[in-house]
This record gives sequence, C-alpha cells and structure tokens, in this order.
Amino acid sequence: MTGASNIADDVDAMFFAMVALCGFVLLAVTVTLVLFSVRYRRGSQADRSGDHFRHLGVELTWTLVPAVLFIGIFAWSIGLFAKIQTMPKEATSIYVVAKQWMWKVQHADGRREVNQLHIPVGKPVRLTMTSQDVIHSFFVPAFRIKQDVLPNRYTQMWFKPEKTGEFRLYCAEFCGTDHALMRGRIVVMEPAAYALWADAGDTDSLAQQGEALFRQLGCSGCHGPAATVHAPDLAGLYGKPVPLSDGSTVTADARYLRDSILLPSKQVAAGYPDIMPTFQNQIDEEDVIALTAYIQSLEPNPNPRQEIVDAPR
Repeated sequence: MTGASNIADDVDAMFFAMVALCGFVLLAVTVTLVLFSVRYRRGSQADRSGDHFRHLGVELTWTLVPAVLFIGIFAWSIGLFAKIQTMPKEATSIYVVAKQWMWKVQHADGRREVNQLHIPVGKPVRLTMTSQDVIHSFFVPAFRIKQDVLPNRYTQMWFKPEKTGEFRLYCAEFCGTDHALMRGRIVVMEPAAYALWADAGDTDSLAQQGEALFRQLGCSGCHGPAATVHAPDLAGLYGKPVPLSDGSTVTADARYLRDSILLPSKQVAAGYPDIMPTFQNQIDEEDVIALTAYIQSLEPNPNPRQEIVDAPR
C-alpha cells in the first residue's frame, strides 16, 4: 500500500530494513545450523578437538558487525520516534473522542463529525484523543499512524497528509463485541475545498461552545472576571506553570485542565482552598474538550481581578 503521509516513507524504509536485517540473520543462522548438523553428525570423521579452529578476527567480526547494525537500527528508530512525537506549532488541533463503537471528531471551528475526518492536504494536523469507555486505538494504515486512545487520559499524535482522497480508519484495539464495526474514513481535500467544507458549518466554534458551558455550569461564578471567590484566574493560564499545594509544579496543559475539572482535589493550586466541586459524571468528554478550548482561548488579563484573601490570624 502506497504511503499518504509525511512519515509513511520513513516508516516503510525502517520496516523493510529490519525485515532485510532479520532475514539475513535468520538465513545465516539456518545455513550454519544445517552445515554443522551435516558435518558433525553422529558417525562422521570430522575433527572435534576445536582448539585449532579459534580465530580472533572471525570472533570479532561476528560479534561487532551485528552489534553495530542493531545499534544503528536503534539510533534510527529513536530519530524517527522523535520526529513522530515532535508536534509542529502550526499544526491544526482536532479533538477525537472514542466510544463503543464510533469516532467522534470535534474541529476547532465547531464542525463535528462521526466516523469521518476531513482535513486539508499538505497541512500538519494534531489529534488530541481520549476515550469515553475502554481502550481504543486510532489506526490509519495509509498514513502509517497508530495511537492508543485511553479513558481518563489524553494522547496526541500528528501527521501531514500528502495525497488527496479517502483513506480507511480502523480501531486497532479489541474494544468489545462490535469492535469490527468501529471504522471510518479520512477525507483529504485540497485547501480551497476544505475551506468551503469548513465554512459550511453553522455551529459556534469549539471555544464558543466551551464559553457557553462555562457559564451554564456556573464556572464563571468563581473563575470569571467579576468573581469575588478566592479561585484561580484562568485568563492566560493555558501552557503556564502552576505551583501546587504539595510544593510541586505542573504545566497547565489539556491533561491538567481535565483533571482540574473532573478530579479537582488531585492537584490543588498553591494558595487556594480545596473547595471546587467535581464535575465527574455530570459532563462528558466532549464538554471537557469544549471547556478546555475555551480556557485555552483566554488571553492574559491586563487588569487582574482583586481576589478576596483570608486575613492572617
């Protein structure tokens, strides 16, 4: 199958190199095994003393050459892994929620899809994925990409499609009785056609949906600009370091925000009381993604609000 992403050729090259190397080793061991089995079979007159067969050059060759080859493969794989894991800053963010047995896709502009993903050709795409129930695995053979999708955790992957067309999407992790039905398609379009497709949606952007939820759930009562409750100001928070009450520091990324919404007592910000209620079992993963997108969109407030701080006793 011809590769259709920026990493497909690299993955194919490594795969065939490993097949060739392992095939050579298998052939060498098999031929040696057969030759020695015939030469030293029971009843043969072969010399079995062994001492005069020792040769330092031969021993160094069969030890060092395979070692260098396999270390080279290891270094090659590390470089490819780093390339796959390094997310381009200009990549378009798309959120994916997996559940038995479908893929639900949420674009930043508000468009939603089920079991399909529209993307422009030649543009890097970053997928942030989570599962609403069990472990799934996002697998697109034509792109040579596969990433586990886990409950209660975000995983990310990126790729750049290099060919237009439709490509099959599978779940590569057995996830239940209808696992085989959990499949979809990736539609890669020319940028102009993709822009028309994206503009055809009439829904609010993901951040706007999150803002509506933020008010609906009462979050603005504590974290809003006019709040008088001693709670962290969320403006400009995303991506910044957050000191915690246990003395450690975390980065306010998507995972931290998700935990703060669903498991607020897990990581309490330093200087703030542990009073935030949990929203676990009240909102689903799509709502969490929308809230995260809204918080991520908040610019730093040039006039931070004055918080009520308990007077020292």
